[in-house]
Amino acid sequence: MSKTSQILVLAQRDHAEAMRVSAGLTIFGHEIDLIFTDRVVEESEENLAQAELLELTDIEPLSLLDDPNIKRIQAPQFTEYLNNADHVINL
Repeated sequence: MSKTSQILVLAQRDHAEAMRVSAGLTIFGHEIDLIFTDRVVEESEENLAQAELLELTDIEPLSLLDDPNIKRIQAPQFTEYLNNADHVINL
C-alpha cells in the first residue's frame, strides 16, 4: 500500500486554479492543505464555484491575511505546514 502524500497548495497568483487543483488532488487520496498567501480572496462567480468544491472535498482553506471568509494562520503555523508537507505546489 502506498503512503498518502501531504500536499500543501499555496494560492498566490490564481486563487480559483489553486482551489480547483486542491480539490482535484483529493481524488488520488492525498491529504491537501490550501493556504492563500497574497491577497484576500475575491467573491467572484468562479471563486465561489471552486469554494463549493473545497467544501465537497473537506478542504478547509487557510489564509496568511485577514480574510473575513477564511481562517487566518500566523507565521509559526505556516512554517509548520511547510515542514509537514511532502510536496508544495505554488499557484
